[in-house]
Amino acid sequence: MFTKSIPNMFTLGNLFLGMVGIMLAFDNKLSLAAIMIIIAMLCDGLDGRVARALNAQSEFGKELDSLSDVISFGVAPALIMYVTSFHGMHHALIWTVTAIFPICGALRLARFNVQSGIPGYFIGLPIPAAGGVLATLSLFHKEISAPYMIIGMLILSYLMVSTVKYPNFKKVGLPKKAVMYAPVVIIAGVAVAVIFPDQLSKLIFVPLVLYAAYGLKQNVEKLTRRRHQDQSTDQKVFNDHS
Repeated sequence: MFTKSIPNMFTLGNLFLGMVGIMLAFDNKLSLAAIMIIIAMLCDGLDGRVARALNAQSEFGKELDSLSDVISFGVAPALIMYVTSFHGMHHALIWTVTAIFPICGALRLARFNVQSGIPGYFIGLPIPAAGGVLATLSLFHKEISAPYMIIGMLILSYLMVSTVKYPNFKKVGLPKKAVMYAPVVIIAGVAVAVIFPDQLSKLIFVPLVLYAAYGLKQNVEKLTRRRHQDQSTDQKVFNDHS
C-alpha cells in the first residue's frame, strides 16, 4: 500500500511547491517563486517515472497529477507574471490575460486525459513547460515591457491548446533501484536553487523557451505548407477551366 502511494507524494510535492511559489510571489521574492515552479517540474517529471518503475500507475494518480498541474503550472506562473509585470495596466485587460493562461492549461490537461495521443509526442505544449517558460520569463520584467509579456503569455496559452506535436520525454524510464535516489535529487535541486536563484532560473529559461519555440516553428511551417497546397489546388482548378 505504501509503495502505491509513493508517486502521489511526488505529485503532492509538485502541488505544494506551486502554492509556495504563489506565496513567494506575493512576498516579492520573485526568483525563489520562479524556482519553486522549476522544482515542481522536477517533481512532475518524477512522479510518472516512479509510478511506472514501481508498477503503481492508477487513475487516481492521473487525476491528482492533472489537478496539481493546473495549480503549479497554470495558476502559479500566471499570478507570478501578474505580480511582476502587469502594474498600472487596464484591469480588465490584465485580469483577462492572466485568467486565459490557466484556462488554456486546464483545457490542455482535460484533452490529454480523454484523447489518445501520438506515441512519442504530446499534442500541444505541455502545461509544465508552458508554466516553466512563463515563470522564468517573469524574471526579465525589467528588460521586457508589459505588452511584450502579454503577447508571450497569449502565445504560450495558444500553444497549449494547439495541435502542434511536441517530443515526449516522459516515457524515458527510471530503473526501480533509482527510485530511492529521487528524493535526494529533489533536495539537491532545492539546495542549488536556493543558493543560486537568479542564475539558475534564467539559465533554465533558455532550453524551456527553445522547446516552446519548436512548436511555434512547426505551426508556422504547417500553415505555410497548407497555403502552398491551397495555392497549387487553386492553380490546378484554374488551368482545368482555362
